Amino acid sequence: MLKLLIVYYSQTGNTEKMARAIEEGAKSVVGIDVDVKYFVRPEELAEADAIIFGMPTYYHDIGMDMKNLLEGASKEEINLKGKVGAAFGSYGWSGEAPNMLLEIMKNRFQMDVMEPALRIKYNPDKNGLEECRKLGKTVAEKILKTSLT
Repeated sequence: MLKLLIVYYSQTGNTEKMARAIEEGAKSVVGIDVDVKYFVRPEELAEADAIIFGMPTYYHDIGMDMKNLLEGASKEEINLKGKVGAAFGSYGWSGEAPNMLLEIMKNRFQMDVMEPALRIKYNPDKNGLEECRKLGKTVAEKILKTSLT
């Protein structure tokens, strides 16, 4: 079974709501094992067929937990090349973190990223949660399609 890993950090709960809706969308695709985690070790990233990172924007930046994870993966030379990836997050005023995650995934780890990043201002509403479900389903379908080729 193909594995989709959703790794997120959430201080206010908004990004967590997004992660759970993404999980819901991904689980609608048969043949995909979805794992949602608040914390992972760098080597766990290599075990996934696709990774979706969720991070709210704090002071125009990515939070330290996510930075430490990505730096650890880089130092340990975790191979993520070609894996499907996506990013999401909530924000209050600027919203750079999800885009920064995509840049790191694409440029440092050479992942096959889905653009643009999903960004939702403040608390995700009904429409925002539906966008999250679509993202989860789209990533799950992509890794399923990729595995068949």
